Amino acid sequence: MPILNVKISAAKSATLTKSISNILLELTIRILHKKADVTSIAIDYVDPDDWIVAGKSLTEQGKSSIYFDVKITDESNTKAEKAQYISEAFAAFSKLLGNLHEESYIYVQDVRATAYGYGGKTQEYRYHHPAES
Repeated sequence: MPILNVKISAAKSATLTKSISNILLELTIRILHKKADVTSIAIDYVDPDDWIVAGKSLTEQGKSSIYFDVKITDESNTKAEKAQYISEAFAAFSKLLGNLHEESYIYVQDVRATAYGYGGKTQEYRYHHPAES
C-alpha cells in the first residue's frame, strides 16, 4: 500500500507521466513486493529553471533530476531490497530522462504500522484483522 510522491524536472506531459508511473509501479511490485491495486503515485513537475543544485539551475547545468519518496510499512522490506530499488530506479530514470544529475534523490521511507494506513485503517489494524481488510 505504498504512496509515491514524485518530483521531476521536466515539462508536464501525459506521455512522461505514463512512463514514470509504469516504471515506478513495475519496480515497486517486482522489488518491494507491493500490490498494484493499493499503490498510489502522485507526480509533480518542476521547471528545470526552478530546480537548483549547488547554486545553479538544472537548465544552466544541462541536466535533469528527480526526487521521490515511497512510504512503506516498516519492516516489510529488507535492506537489500531497498538498495536494489534505489539503484534500479536511478538507472531507469537516467535512461528515461538522460543526463540525470547525481544529486537526484530516492527515499524509501519505513513508516510505523501504527501510524500508517489507508481506507481509515492502520496497517497494524490490518495485520491483526486480515479478514476485514
